[in-house]
Amino acid sequence: MRIAIAWLFYCVSFFAYAEDNEAIPETSPLSVEKVLQSAAMHYPKILANIARYRAAEARILSAEGAFDLIFEVDSYNWAEGYYDGRSLEGTASRYLNLNSGAQVYGGYKLSNGTFPVYEDKRFTNTGGQLNLGVLFSLLRDRNIDPRRFDVSDARLAAREAEFDILLTKIGIAQKAIIAYWRWVALGQKTEVYSNLLSIALEREVGLKREVEQGARAAIVLTESLQNITQRKSLLANAERDFGIAANELSLFYRDDTGNPVIVSEKELPDYEPSINSIDKFYALQDLNALYASRPELKQLRNSITRAMRRIELNQNSLLPRLDLDFGIYQPLGTPGEGGSSRDETDVIIGLKFTIPLEQRAARGALAENEAKFDALRQEQRLMQDQIELGVRNILLELRTAEKLLMLAKNEVNQSDVLREAEIRRFKKGASDFFLVNIRENTAAEAKIRFFLAGLQREVAQTNFDAATANLEKLGISENIINN
Repeated sequence: MRIAIAWLFYCVSFFAYAEDNEAIPETSPLSVEKVLQSAAMHYPKILANIARYRAAEARILSAEGAFDLIFEVDSYNWAEGYYDGRSLEGTASRYLNLNSGAQVYGGYKLSNGTFPVYEDKRFTNTGGQLNLGVLFSLLRDRNIDPRRFDVSDARLAAREAEFDILLTKIGIAQKAIIAYWRWVALGQKTEVYSNLLSIALEREVGLKREVEQGARAAIVLTESLQNITQRKSLLANAERDFGIAANELSLFYRDDTGNPVIVSEKELPDYEPSINSIDKFYALQDLNALYASRPELKQLRNSITRAMRRIELNQNSLLPRLDLDFGIYQPLGTPGEGGSSRDETDVIIGLKFTIPLEQRAARGALAENEAKFDALRQEQRLMQDQIELGVRNILLELRTAEKLLMLAKNEVNQSDVLREAEIRRFKKGASDFFLVNIRENTAAEAKIRFFLAGLQREVAQTNFDAATANLEKLGISENIINN
């Protein structure tokens, strides 16, 4: 009986322990790649731009509808009166999305009975009549027309929406990386102040013992308590800043449902800024390659292309219209009520000429769009100058940040040497608590400056990657539509 009770207690304890382990999963250090992946999949602005891209894609389908096959049926029945004619005609036509502005058409018609002379065209042979033809625009609408313009403009608009997605992803990745490294740097700052406070608390225990033994004056404890209070204040401020950084990071780090996730200090990675060679940092040797990589310029060039197409459409509307119609009409069966004149294969060629006169609306639209085109060209020139200036400034920031990081690392090493030497002197009675406190605070502040210098370097590096559209460094896949 006792054995059974013990076994039951063991099983209950085991399953309770298993449930507890499932309820509290182990936390692993948060990486910048995980933050970037989360932001790319769930950041609302990115999802909104992807939705706008889908709308632009749908507009392409709508514009292509102008080239859909059109089928018509015309039924004619002389119900009362002298004539008893009946006819049925079906036609199919379609505009071709070619440089000729052509339209193809074909049809079949069948008639029976008699028609008045003004309806003579309705007569067919007993088997009906087949026809096939093509209409060419030789002047106006030859190279461009409203239908082809709408398709082209819809595709360029979709391309523009694609650039919007890329620009948004670059901007969000840039902010996400900076928010991540700020969270890491402030986490390290909090840890430095926490360690500094722990050292003071541990030392206080030893000082109390030495005061009780008469080895040190009681005033030393007062000085120690003042030091502890100061370090607690520093830690409290650091924890506040660290919490704010975690909240800002949650804007980019989200769960599977898209809700922000507040990361804890347990997810803080072990991080120490690395010193890179300044010589490896980039020179602006090929500005054309830089211009080609910037999505803002690609988007602006896309807008210039759209403006050029609109100008072409305006110029097209100023042209006279000259249309060539070529059709073949094939009768079927024996001659009907219309007689033998319908029993031959007919080949008909027609020309239609129309010339516009004043066209003030067309000329005004052309002048307006040419002015908009010139404005876009000037914007392009200014944007190139701004990009070049911006990248040069970022390079300067990057080089400076690397130098400051190197200097901060040297200061950390130097302050650690002085701190350890002062502690050894204090233990031997050759120094006082005031100097030890100064050395420890100086070493801690040096280490914090080192982490903040690392943050400055990461910010400068991220800004450079964003300025040069380095998608790999920003964690952006080539397929920017699908996350």
